[in-house]
Amino acid sequence: MADSIRKSFEGEAKIGRVLKNIATISLKPEDFSSPISLQMAFSRIYDALMKIMEEGGPKPTYIAEVRFTDDLGNQVAFAVDLGEELPPFSTDKVKARVIVEIYEEED
Repeated sequence: MADSIRKSFEGEAKIGRVLKNIATISLKPEDFSSPISLQMAFSRIYDALMKIMEEGGPKPTYIAEVRFTDDLGNQVAFAVDLGEELPPFSTDKVKARVIVEIYEEED
């Protein structure tokens, strides 16, 4: 690998259980722009729920919502799938370390 730059960020993670295939269902700000948009969003959610039920129902998994502040002061949040087993932590709020490595790919 060529030269790289590595940066580490410290943050926090909140661990919780979610139904993984239901997490794909979401409402966007534009879904609330009019009554018609909201009705279309409800229809989209209903269709997604019916598909999930046809596939055997929702599947539980544990997720960590990781939050940290970047070098420009922006709050960054993302999710990490921890799997179907309860993580081995004594609390649902833990520390998180995010490592970013920037590099060029060699052809």
